[in-house]
Amino acid sequence: MHKKVKHAASTVLTCLFAFSLLLSGCSGDNKAAENSSEDTGDGTVTFSVFMDGPGQQAPADNKIYKLIKEKTGVSFNMEYLVGDLQQKLGVMIAGSDYPDIISGNDKLINAGAFIPLEDLVEKYAPNLKKHYAEVWNQMKDPKTGHIYVLPSYGVYHNKVSEPTYQGPGFYLQKAVLKEMGYPTPKTLDEYFDIIAQYKAKHPDMIGFETLNFDWRVFPLQNPPEHLSGHPNDGGVIVDNNKAQIFADKDISKMYFKKLNEVNAQGLLDKEAFVQNYDQYLAKIASGKVIGMFDQHWNFQDAETSLISQGKIENTYIGFPLVYDGVEEYYRDKGALNLNRGLGISINAKDPERIIKFLDTMITEDWQKTLQWGIKDEDYKVKEDGKFYRTPEQRQNADSTTWRLSNKAETFFGYMPKIQGTYSDGNAADPGTQPQEFFDSLKPYDQEILKAYNRKTWSEFFKEPPPNPVYFPVYTITLPDGSAAQLTSTKLNDLQVKYLPKVIMANPSSFDSEWDEYVSQIHKLDIKAYEDFINEQIQWRIDNWSNK
Repeated sequence: MHKKVKHAASTVLTCLFAFSLLLSGCSGDNKAAENSSEDTGDGTVTFSVFMDGPGQQAPADNKIYKLIKEKTGVSFNMEYLVGDLQQKLGVMIAGSDYPDIISGNDKLINAGAFIPLEDLVEKYAPNLKKHYAEVWNQMKDPKTGHIYVLPSYGVYHNKVSEPTYQGPGFYLQKAVLKEMGYPTPKTLDEYFDIIAQYKAKHPDMIGFETLNFDWRVFPLQNPPEHLSGHPNDGGVIVDNNKAQIFADKDISKMYFKKLNEVNAQGLLDKEAFVQNYDQYLAKIASGKVIGMFDQHWNFQDAETSLISQGKIENTYIGFPLVYDGVEEYYRDKGALNLNRGLGISINAKDPERIIKFLDTMITEDWQKTLQWGIKDEDYKVKEDGKFYRTPEQRQNADSTTWRLSNKAETFFGYMPKIQGTYSDGNAADPGTQPQEFFDSLKPYDQEILKAYNRKTWSEFFKEPPPNPVYFPVYTITLPDGSAAQLTSTKLNDLQVKYLPKVIMANPSSFDSEWDEYVSQIHKLDIKAYEDFINEQIQWRIDNWSNK
């Protein structure tokens, strides 16, 4: 359940968001005829692509896309999500109106929108086959045995401990932490006390922010599993290889009772439950949000904007809050991101060309170009072969305007990628190259890390244990139309509807509102959902172990 605008003034920032939406909106008006690949007859081809998140169209002179077209003959007609994802997918499915390449999605898989990829990979993509060799069986759909999506994340080459942290946590602004004397909150009470004290001094700030929109409901729904010492398995917690929902459990009641108190104190954003994802990012990028629970990748675009605006002090550090007596489990080992990546649609006219292109892109030379940039322009190489960046190159990388013209980040975020290190020992990207990470830190961040006696952002969280073989459960695909899927959908709908009511209720009415919410959950066929999840957990244990 689980990806990142830069100007000096907030008015300019607002315009940038609006411009991004305008561009995305234009791309969203593609007709069905435009959703097919276009071969110009000179060896070049344009593939249509749909990505299930908002994004900004790169200018025509983007140097990476130009290089890709020059070297491979491939270019793209990009469409980013505008509005509600489920509505967009429903329209696509109803009309079988699919572009050539689509970001992976369980609903599309169930609808038969993707072609199987294993034979194409076997025949035309030796680099992809080698890349996915250790996880090949995990990528297969349990029902059909086919592979429909090439996962974007979770395949490590010589994995190393990453200095950055992209996962879940209770985040606080660095400026808040500095003013408050660098506290280390460990409980909800300590965390919200910091927010309350800071907001009392800075009443124009938003205390606590959250999101309850589309598929990005995890900022609101997921905290109880982490507070209770469980990793990110989505809507269930797993103990002794057995899963159960936690939406109706005391671990959830404790958290939402706290949010009810926080709301009564005026610390919760009054617009939290009616905003969309773009509005959520815009608020964080304004520098006005003190804290929120989220996964770092989900608000990284807003942090990129803050850095570009020169507001490094308004970026965030995450903390692994837990209930009393609970051992934290926030960080994980980076499991394979099943069904989240790129798939080829049944409407694609040249699947062979697409798979050959992706096979080329997973080679180390192209991965270095996509992740580091162009040698000497975007990074340099020391005599010992180690990659590094000059201060000017780091400054460029901090600029959204520069990145939009010089990187292919949004599309690359969905593509198969190398994580860990290359065969020459360099890290896959600048953010995970230990020396480059340290050298690229702004003095402000160095001061923060020194104050906390840490060297990296990941050190704020405990080293994770080995992943259970079935992990993460949220990648289990629910059969379309099954009792399990219907229950899952209805349960999510109940949470989206009732949790805001529970949180915003008068504190004296919290228990009755909670009881009503739980009674609605118990009307669902929860057993059918849990039974299916547990069958799949056992299937993974039986089929993925030692593979």
